[in-house]
Amino acid sequence: MTLTLDRTPTALDWLDRNLDRIRAAVAQAPDADSAARSVAKVLHRDLPPLAILTAEQQLGSPEAYQQHVLHVEPHGAFSVLVLVWRPGQFTSIHDHVCWGAVGVVAGVEHEVRYALHRRGGHLQLVERDQSDSFPGQVTGFAPPGDIHQVRNNGADVAVSLHIYGADIGARGSSVRRTYPASLRRTPGGGPHRVISGRSAAYR
Repeated sequence: MTLTLDRTPTALDWLDRNLDRIRAAVAQAPDADSAARSVAKVLHRDLPPLAILTAEQQLGSPEAYQQHVLHVEPHGAFSVLVLVWRPGQFTSIHDHVCWGAVGVVAGVEHEVRYALHRRGGHLQLVERDQSDSFPGQVTGFAPPGDIHQVRNNGADVAVSLHIYGADIGARGSSVRRTYPASLRRTPGGGPHRVISGRSAAYR
């Protein structure tokens, strides 16, 4: 992934409208769950248009999904990023060390959520559920229990806005922990779906 600080006039307008709202939501939240839900509500009320990125940024990269940093709050209270996914691009299986809120701006993002179980002395990732997020849909999440993988299964470029409760500039990719795919339960083990967890969708 590459980090950029390019901000279009649309991005600057959106930040001007929403940074104080995000700050207030974070400051008033008593815990990570509340912060994720409150910030997700801010996104749901004012999710930016695709013009938040330049035309070149909207194309993405053939090498991997791209991450564009729009804002890092002083003292690291939160960071605002935009991710761009070409068809077929995906994340590693990972979870996060902080709360977050995500809104889909364009395209469709497919998410597979996992639970981590210890079976016979070994750790296994067991699929909990899957879902597709479409433009306008917003989700808030907080650890623990947020292990997932995100993929663009569609035919078009997907773009999503992410707000994380950490300083992405200082922590970089350490705002998340990755899990090897080898931990996934084999298909022969049968499905194990638990529709639960600590996330909230705003659609």
